[in-house]
Amino acid sequence: MSSPEVGHPPSTAADTDRRTMVLDSAMVTFARFGYRKTSMEEVARAARISRPGLYFLFSSKETLFRAAVSQALDRDITAVERVLADTDRPLLERLVEAFDQWAGRYIGPLTSDVAVVIEDNPDLLGEIIETPRRRFEELITDAIAIKSGREAAPSVAQTMISASIGLKHQVASREVYLERLEVAIDLLLR
Repeated sequence: MSSPEVGHPPSTAADTDRRTMVLDSAMVTFARFGYRKTSMEEVARAARISRPGLYFLFSSKETLFRAAVSQALDRDITAVERVLADTDRPLLERLVEAFDQWAGRYIGPLTSDVAVVIEDNPDLLGEIIETPRRRFEELITDAIAIKSGREAAPSVAQTMISASIGLKHQVASREVYLERLEVAIDLLLR
């Protein structure tokens, strides 16, 4: 899902590791201060690189933000794919873990800020956010189709996603989110 506008491409494994670390630091900084209040200076400080070094990797704050969000969503989707592919585990267990990888880890005092900064800046993100959302729905639908049948699967998946979104806004902890989500998924799979 990498975008060609994301600055200079990494040339070595060390460059890739450094870029990953910078993007992780950027996400934390954007989550802490919000997109508008975050400066490239703050991101550079958090990433422990110089501001010119940051600009070498990313030509603007918008490019950096888009790359950081893209990296986070790529990780989330990869984790969801891995979890759902493990068909030796019960479907309920796989679905709960898939939702945890997609949304549950963003629940709580600090981590919820990551979701908020993403949700508050849809104009900057466009397809960067929409493509993984569609992919997540497809993955959930495909997993459900095996048990519920192809015809019922899309509406069951959409209902699970709606339940997840509602729970994210109702609960204060990841643990409570997972407990309630497991009940909802179990009911929907019957």
